[in-house]
Formats: sequence, C-alpha cells, structure tokens
Amino acid sequence: MFDFSVFAHVETWVQLLTLLFLELVLGIDNLVFIAITTDRLPERLRTLGRRFGLIAAFVMRSLLLCFATWIISLKLTLFTLPFALLGMDPEISGKDIILLVGGAYLIFKGIQELIEKLRMHEEMEEMNHPTAPKRKMIGLPQAIFTIALMDIIFSLDSVITAVGMADILIVMILAVMLAITIMIIFADPIANFISANASVKILALVFIVAVGVKLVIESLGFELPIEGIAFDGFDLMLYFGLGLSLILTAIQMSYNKRLDALKESKAHHEAATIGQSIEVSGEADASEAQLARGQESDAASTNKEETP
Repeated sequence: MFDFSVFAHVETWVQLLTLLFLELVLGIDNLVFIAITTDRLPERLRTLGRRFGLIAAFVMRSLLLCFATWIISLKLTLFTLPFALLGMDPEISGKDIILLVGGAYLIFKGIQELIEKLRMHEEMEEMNHPTAPKRKMIGLPQAIFTIALMDIIFSLDSVITAVGMADILIVMILAVMLAITIMIIFADPIANFISANASVKILALVFIVAVGVKLVIESLGFELPIEGIAFDGFDLMLYFGLGLSLILTAIQMSYNKRLDALKESKAHHEAATIGQSIEVSGEADASEAQLARGQESDAASTNKEETP
C-alpha cells in the first residue's frame, strides 16, 4: 500500500521535517482549545480526554489526507455574493463556510468562558461559596467529539498546505502522527499549567477568541500573504502576539512570585522582631520583680534591726 523506498531520498526527509514543523506550529491553537475543553471534564477524566481527543484528531487528519482530492475541491466556488467589502473575495467556497462556522463557534465559546472566568464561578466553587453556581460539566464522549470536530477546522489549512508541499501520502500521515505524539506528551503539562494559573487561562481564552476572529476573516476572503513561507500575515501576527503575551505574563508571574516571597520574608522578620521584643520585655519585667523583692527584703531586715 505504501512505498517506503521514498525515505531513501533526502527530499523526502526535508518534506517530512517541514510538514512536522508546520503541524506543530499550527497545532498550538489546537492544544489551547483542548486544554479549555477538557477543563469541563471531571478531574479524573481530563488526561484520558486529552489523549483520546488527540488520537481522534489524528484519525480525522489522516482521513482528510486520504481524501486530498475532496479537500482541494472545497476551495471551489459554491456561489458568489452580490456585494463585497474592500479587499474581500465575494466568491464563497465550502472551505469558507467551514471556517466561518468554526470561527463563530470559537468566538462564542471563548467569550462565554471569559465571562464565566471573570465572574469567578470556578473560584467560588473551589471555596465552597454559598452562592457559587454549579459549573456545567461535559462527558468524555462529548469532549472527544468536540476536539475531533474542531481539529478538522484547525487543520483544514494545514492539510491543504501539506497536500501542496508533499505528494506522498505516507510522508504526510507520518508527519501528522509524529506531531500528534509530541502534542500528547505535552498536552497534560500545558493544560495543567493553564488551569493552575488564572492569568494564563484568561490569555488562552483571549487567544481562542483571536483564532476565531482570524478564521472568520479568512472565510471572508481577506488575505495577507507573505512570499517564501507557508504562513500568512494573520497567522504570524496571531502567534507573535501570543508569544509576546506569554513573555509578559511570565515576567508578571515571576514578579508576583518574588513579591510574595518578599512579603513573606518581611512578615517572618517582623514576627521574629516582635518575639524578641516580648522576650526582652519579659526578662526586664522579671528583673524588675526580682529587684523589687530584694528591696522589700532589705527593708524588712532594716525594720527588724531598728526594733528594740
């Protein structure tokens, strides 16, 4: 079925590494979405949900690659809009409709999660607050289905790009398999880090909304191509913004950690100082009491001597 002799050529390995890099970079938004989605699962099922979700994503991507001809046909025009904004392509294809629906869902989902986060629902539940609303949880099948379905939207462009870059199916499937394996390894640490840090989770939700906006913009035919690379200008701006935001968030988290340590050190120092003051005060009181007893004893002795 597959001709493995193609791996004897250097060009094949170059294609494989290029596709692997492309899959990993374009898989960042997928990992963030998986972290947000599985956060709705019971804690004991979250790791299972991420792994099965990514396995389902691998199956879906492999099927898309196997039906490469159909994927390419999605770019064919279905109908033409009677109007067009400046820079907009009025011709609408099947790919545009998929991107529009997926982007709208991501915008809705991201904003919904952001509102809930800002209303402190999760924190109220963790503190057993009497007015805490019960968080809406999902089941494992629903999480896996959502991840697999959204992966089709996330990977649509990368699959089309992969088909254009490599004409050997085994190379494309192997690149996807390696990328999914790497994502499975890092899915839990990334998801746990996002869930444990409120500022990072808010950043992840804003990123999900931004990805949705990008998909909607692409579905309307707005493009910002850059010669010589597989990414367009919108992708570069999105990932550059995410990278810069992560750096700023990491600096802020480091500053907060150092500030908390400084406050804790100051509190310990003040407690030790107060303890020493109390100890010194106690010793002084004991010395004064002992001196007073000595004076009373001397006065009693003097009175005895003066008495005839």
